[in-house]
Amino acid sequence: MTFDTLWAAIEPVGRDLRSGGYRRFAWTREDATLREWFAGEAAARGLSLTLDRAGNQWAWWGDPDAAASVGRPGVVMGSHLDSVPDGGAYDGPLGVVSAFAALDALRARGFIPSRPVGVVNFADEEGARFGVACGGSRIITGALDGERARGLRDADGTPLAEAVARAGRDPAHLGPDPEALRRIGAFVELHVEQGRALAVLDRPVAVGSSIWPHGRWRLDLLGEANHAGTTRLEDRRDPMLALAAVITAAREAASARGCVATVGKVLVEPNGVNAIPSAVRAWLDARGPDEPDVRAVAEEVAARGGTLAVEESFTAETAFSAPLRDRLAALLGDAPVLGTGAGHDAGILAAAGIPAAMLFVRNPTGVSHSPAEHAERADCLAGVDALALAVADLAGPAGVVPRPQGEDR
Repeated sequence: MTFDTLWAAIEPVGRDLRSGGYRRFAWTREDATLREWFAGEAAARGLSLTLDRAGNQWAWWGDPDAAASVGRPGVVMGSHLDSVPDGGAYDGPLGVVSAFAALDALRARGFIPSRPVGVVNFADEEGARFGVACGGSRIITGALDGERARGLRDADGTPLAEAVARAGRDPAHLGPDPEALRRIGAFVELHVEQGRALAVLDRPVAVGSSIWPHGRWRLDLLGEANHAGTTRLEDRRDPMLALAAVITAAREAASARGCVATVGKVLVEPNGVNAIPSAVRAWLDARGPDEPDVRAVAEEVAARGGTLAVEESFTAETAFSAPLRDRLAALLGDAPVLGTGAGHDAGILAAAGIPAAMLFVRNPTGVSHSPAEHAERADCLAGVDALALAVADLAGPAGVVPRPQGEDR
């Protein structure tokens, strides 16, 4: 079947044989291979391929500019192809593969859309290399300033601008892209569930309701480098003690406020086994249903570490389009409607006023951002069917829901 062929084509790309996980970071060789695969699949289907000002790839069935000019913007599906370090196979790629498979299914049924249908591969969704999640969608919507994006650096000190240039694109183009956004009448992102709600409910597919507020902060913990064997304990300025306090505070503060918080990335200088560190840089990820509580967690954690929390990114609670959400839930036979603590490009578009929705495919392990992430083939195919049904409804004669007015997004 089409899904199996598509999946097999990208399954080896970026896989680490030791961990079994994936390392598909933005603007790397692995990323280039996946982008070439996307372009090839678009060409094989006779789709027009466009790149926006952030380097996101869009494959179109139909003319999106002509349609937008007469008030009939397209229906887009897709997700991303990059990963976190040693991430799972499904987070992101399942949505892109399912989008191509759904388009193939629609064509096989003889469906003729009344408006363009697009498939998108958003760049740098995970933020694993440059530290800002959903980079591609944030840039084109203006949520991430182009100048700031160009200055972001990876762990080796390489600026994003340099990485983009090495990949053959002009970093000066990074910035808001209203023309790309104007082409989107509705966006439906299919994603593997990053929890076990569907396993408990014994349902293969759900509709997304909203994304919790979530943010990332950097904590700079300073100390004094010294000899591990000759420096008395009372003479030490060891920033690892502050790191321990930060990690403990993250758990305690999050638990007290009904949030979740993680210190998942740490850089130690000079990182020698027999040296007291001179500095530790740690990153805090905090999320929860209430924005003041999430921000309070970051403040409490920083206070325990004796430093400031430097906000690198923050996304307020994002509700998906209520009319679109309800329409899809009814279309899929009253599918469960679930919220999520994970950020997605669909949330960035929704915050920019574009009707956006999500479909979740059951993950029996409930594990994500790990090689243990999984989805059964039958559930993946159910997701393709649900996505095809959604696009047929939205791109059919009745058309998409109107863009939201006021606060209803």
